[in-house]
Amino acid sequence: MIDQLFEFVQNHPLLVGAFVIVLATWIAYEVIQGGRNGVDTSEATQLINREDAVVLDIRDAKDFKQGHMTGARNIPQSKLDNRLNELDKVKDKPVIVVCKQGQASGAVITKLTSAGFSRAYKLKGGMAQWQADGLPVVRK
Repeated sequence: MIDQLFEFVQNHPLLVGAFVIVLATWIAYEVIQGGRNGVDTSEATQLINREDAVVLDIRDAKDFKQGHMTGARNIPQSKLDNRLNELDKVKDKPVIVVCKQGQASGAVITKLTSAGFSRAYKLKGGMAQWQADGLPVVRK
């Protein structure tokens, strides 16, 4: 199997080179985007405890009921445009957006920023990271 991989690399250097460049570019993009407006679980905990941050869980109601952060508000991403006014009272507070694995929350951060939320953050790694770190989860 390894021999076949080396043979492929030798026979198709341009294709392999293009793949490596695209992969490196994608990784760099993800690293840059992950750092922008992103908080890890310890930073999120500090924002919640010290600044009374609002946790916005954008997962479906089914996933939310299976486990969510204490005090989280559930507004599924597909319904956010219609229900954004529910968050008007907390525009001055930090808002931490939580999704399954931290990938879908970037688009919501953009919407919130456009709507006037100056302190919108996404939870890096989403609920998967929260649970992996052994932090408390409420189940309904």
